[in-house]
Amino acid sequence: MAGPRSPRTGFRVPRPAAFGADPGGERMARIRRSPHFRDGVFQNPGGAARTRPSGSAREFAKVYFDRASRLGRAPLGTVPVHATTLADLTRPPASGLRITWAGHSSVLTEIDGQRVLFDPVWGERCSPFPFAGPKRLHPVPLPLASLGPVDVVVISHDHYDHLDMPTIKALAGTDTLFAVPLGVGAHLEHWGVSPARLRELDWHESTRVGGLTLTATPARHFCGRGLRNTQHTLWASWVVAGERHRVYHSGDTGYFDGFREIGAAHGPFDATMIQLGAYSDFWPDIHMTPEEGVRAHLDLQGGRPGGVLLPIHWGTFNLAPHAWAEPAEWTKDSAVEAGQAVAFPRPGEPFEPAGRLPKEPWWRAVSQPLAHPWRRARRAEGAAEASRGDLDLAGER
Repeated sequence: MAGPRSPRTGFRVPRPAAFGADPGGERMARIRRSPHFRDGVFQNPGGAARTRPSGSAREFAKVYFDRASRLGRAPLGTVPVHATTLADLTRPPASGLRITWAGHSSVLTEIDGQRVLFDPVWGERCSPFPFAGPKRLHPVPLPLASLGPVDVVVISHDHYDHLDMPTIKALAGTDTLFAVPLGVGAHLEHWGVSPARLRELDWHESTRVGGLTLTATPARHFCGRGLRNTQHTLWASWVVAGERHRVYHSGDTGYFDGFREIGAAHGPFDATMIQLGAYSDFWPDIHMTPEEGVRAHLDLQGGRPGGVLLPIHWGTFNLAPHAWAEPAEWTKDSAVEAGQAVAFPRPGEPFEPAGRLPKEPWWRAVSQPLAHPWRRARRAEGAAEASRGDLDLAGER
């Protein structure tokens, strides 16, 4: 596909294949019919979300490129990746539900006899270019081919750390189906996926794959892969329901009231896979902090007896100013305070939510000590609430 014309030569610059393709034809007509598409773009629940750093670019650069901050945003040693084998994954889960976090938001979920692969990113960089962009901080736990057959690949949205062209091209040569949000199918077709193997859904639409029902549910984020972001592809969270088990994958999202609606319509869940890394005060509307992630887990009815939270979107790529290990530590603290069960597997370590959960804080062996800024923030919020309460009481007197 040709790119824009060069202003100097007048020739068209080749568009990198990794940019994918813009929707057109009947796909674009369907997008325009969506109740969530208005004024030429998809709309977020709860109103517009800030998708770029708030404040000045200089303020953001000062924080992001600070030397001490850069040192803390990567592990100090080798991340202890679990050596997953095909034998681990060919033995059926005793409970009927087994989850294997492959790093970042990539999760293999074996549920009621079916195998679902969420947001598979096996590439070395989450970037359109092999020589630039955020690079992996740990290797993939096992080769993609060693996963064995996958019934359906589920994509949350088209950002590079969730939709990886080399991975999709490799999976295009298998028999797997692909469930994607509305508009994202244009990228996959451009990379060789047959339209017959696509299930392209708007929010609240469902599709059946074997004995599973997959439903695209709202999220608060944005989309885009190219230099010219047309906002013509949807982002989504996903519910996967089998005969005995239900799971939820958040994709990328800011915290919003819709979690309670999703929980009421589709919960309770045996496991929620919640994005709680790459957060920042510079973009509070589109990514959640760990504390918000635990709150979302509760809203979704994932906090019922037996329900487990799996933190995702952390540890694999350096995408935000926070320390590398901070999402895990903050999640651990927040879950203890909320009395919630959380799994902390090493990348590639399979576990069953109904069985013994991996809870060891393995990241501490390869990260520098943290200053616990989240605890300071909580104390400040608590003090502010107490002060407001004192003022209210004084007013009543």
